[in-house]
Amino acid sequence: MSDAARILLIDDEPGSRDGLGLLLRREGYEVDAVDSGEAALSRLDKLAFDVIITDLFLPGVSGIDLLRHVKERELPANVILITGQASAETAVEAMKGGAFDYVTKPVNFEKLRMVVAKAVEKSRLVAENLYLRQQLRGKYKFDNIIGNSPAIQQVFTRMEKILHTDSTVLILGASGTGKELVARAIHFNGPRKEKPFIAINCGAIPADLLESELFGHVRGSFTGAIADKPGKFELANNGTIFLDEIGTMPLHLQMKLLRVLQEQEIERVGGTRRIKLNVRVISATNADLEEQVREGRFREDLYYRLNVIPIHLPQLSERREDIPLLARHFLRKTCEEMKRPLMTLTPAAVRALEGYGWPGNVREMENVVERTVALTDGEVIDRHDLPPQFAGSSSGGGDLPVPSVPAAGIDLPGTIDAIERAMIRQALALAGGVKAKAAALLGLNRTTLVEKIKRLGLPAEGDVREG
Repeated sequence: MSDAARILLIDDEPGSRDGLGLLLRREGYEVDAVDSGEAALSRLDKLAFDVIITDLFLPGVSGIDLLRHVKERELPANVILITGQASAETAVEAMKGGAFDYVTKPVNFEKLRMVVAKAVEKSRLVAENLYLRQQLRGKYKFDNIIGNSPAIQQVFTRMEKILHTDSTVLILGASGTGKELVARAIHFNGPRKEKPFIAINCGAIPADLLESELFGHVRGSFTGAIADKPGKFELANNGTIFLDEIGTMPLHLQMKLLRVLQEQEIERVGGTRRIKLNVRVISATNADLEEQVREGRFREDLYYRLNVIPIHLPQLSERREDIPLLARHFLRKTCEEMKRPLMTLTPAAVRALEGYGWPGNVREMENVVERTVALTDGEVIDRHDLPPQFAGSSSGGGDLPVPSVPAAGIDLPGTIDAIERAMIRQALALAGGVKAKAAALLGLNRTTLVEKIKRLGLPAEGDVREG
């Protein structure tokens, strides 16, 4: 079999070595059989094995010596020891040393076959988990968060400063800006990277079930609780828990979460035992938590406990210089996934992408690129290949009108401020003075709009309504 497990067999008795080797090969394993511990060490320096089966008592380098070698070098192989001197002391020493199991001579091959199968399965699972962790670390490297704009570079700078801390982080940003991607990058680039990363969307779980999902429950604590169940916090112990859409959490659970953050311990629903934890908390929201605090919908003490290190993710419309870079990144990724030759964007297509408002942010761009690649023939994407909101001049995806520069020159900052001032006035008028609605019309989050209103001095605070 092409993916057969590889076994290193060490036995100084030729008859036993040849017989076991033959039987193991008949089971479909690749077997490398040697007669000494020294020869085994030489093989281990050159090849990787899933399982090592070794006689415990060998002249020179013994089976225990080989076991120590494997453990000290953190080799992925599981070690099975064979001994002709069965004793409790031998078994205890072998198992304490990290042996997977041991069998006694004369070897019962049926028992050995079952032990080897379990050892191979464990080795494969360990190797698969290691591979997945490596893939995750690669997937969530900083350079997979695409952008060269000052706005995204500020995010990188903040992330780098907090990687090796355990500080609580609050990620703020509109839907689709990549909040979970940033949370995972912080985890998988920090000291907890080998530990669990557990994500839960607080807004996607009914309020009456959220407490159990977060903190677990004991058997009989409510109808349907037929067994004890650990919650997300327990599963994330020594790692990171990511609480997405934290602004949707009911007030009674906010109080319990605050206590967990303060005490670093939980009680399961219906239980009395306190469980001590070591968990880093990263939360995220697209809501204005300060406004929710003012309205009494979010606890002020919890807000300050969560907002130790804030990270604000800009909307795509606030970092337009990153749009071509992101588009080409998703284009390359999608072509690879669809096994298509790498496609290119015409200048007209790039201008259409740059001129669009992107209310769905980076997530919307990824979906647009995937759709366009799937539906476009050939290897070039032009403006007319893009979805309708980009192709037509009335769709909002065309080139934005730009004032001409007079021969006498122009005050560019003043002109930009005047344009912003006029558009904010129009949006507020259309929204009936409600800031949240005006921000949505402009493709901004509410906080950004409030900052612009203050900077531009318009309108007066009493002329608009919160909301």
